[in-house]
Amino acid sequence: MGDTVAEQIAALTDDDWAIREEAAMLLGTMRDPRAVGPLVSLLRDSDRAVREAAIGALTAIGEPSVPVLGLCLSDPQLAVQEAASAVLASIADSRVLAPLIESLKNSDWIVRMQAARALGRINDQASVPHLIPLLQDKVKAVREEASTALAAIGEPALPALRDATTHGDWLVRLHAVEALGKTKSSLAVEPLLSLLFNDHDSAVREDAIRALGDIGDSQAVEYLLTVMKEPGLRILAIDALGRIGDRRAVPMLLAAAQGVTPPDHMRAVSGCGDQWTEDRMAQAAAVRALGMVGDESALPTLVAALHSTFTRAEAAAALAQYRSKAIPLLLPLLAEPTDDNVRYHVKETLALIGWRPGRI
Repeated sequence: MGDTVAEQIAALTDDDWAIREEAAMLLGTMRDPRAVGPLVSLLRDSDRAVREAAIGALTAIGEPSVPVLGLCLSDPQLAVQEAASAVLASIADSRVLAPLIESLKNSDWIVRMQAARALGRINDQASVPHLIPLLQDKVKAVREEASTALAAIGEPALPALRDATTHGDWLVRLHAVEALGKTKSSLAVEPLLSLLFNDHDSAVREDAIRALGDIGDSQAVEYLLTVMKEPGLRILAIDALGRIGDRRAVPMLLAAAQGVTPPDHMRAVSGCGDQWTEDRMAQAAAVRALGMVGDESALPTLVAALHSTFTRAEAAAALAQYRSKAIPLLLPLLAEPTDDNVRYHVKETLALIGWRPGRI
């Protein structure tokens, strides 16, 4: 019986690009380590479809491909470096830690981006000091991958990220904030709060609030309640409080949902028409947040929010989170001579809960 793998490896040198492409694809399904070297040679192929088939096959073969691809990171041809880094972004391990760290200095942004992604996969703290400079890379995609990689490394990266929050370049601080939020570590809360109250850049402060919501640690609650009073940050603080889910926020969220405690200065929201002030948006955000917190004391306020066009859809979705507890408050609305839109959302909410006529 013939050696199918050997036959397909031989086909990789055929003059017909379609045969080379098909052979590479088949070798990917076979996942035989013998094909790694010949497939790597195809990364230099003149035909794009063949190169892409080789990339797919090397990715499918996985672990046996890693060492050879690490060598390709220093190949004279830039296209080979890009292809190798793209595969390693999915399959890299500690054997290629050093060449990937070196690739973070590559002049090609695609190689830098994929190398950062691969280092996030390897998750070795030795790469932290080499990833930090990429937070100020001129290419946004590289900055974002560096941030994600540092977050994946987690607590060993926190000291370096904390230092980055004091950097003079606001973009470095911004991506350090994003990484801190992605770590979901309670140790990231303190530096984020420091930025929230002390940074002079609004984008950094806004992202600090988002990051605190991502982490979900209740030690941020009292500070976010204070920020709720600040125009421009109010809506973000409300959303973060909802994601944290601490019941201490319920009274302030109820007041915001009812529109009884607007900030000192309100503004129209760009692109949303004169009626959509920041406080209207805050009401809708507070209704969503109350649904996330799930405190039963919010039920009457959420039912009342069904009667406002500004909060109706959010109220229906929030009430659905309460399941059967919301049914007794919703059923009377079906019998009232109310707005057809209200009745529609009540019926939709009851259906989401699982209620059917004649069945509680």
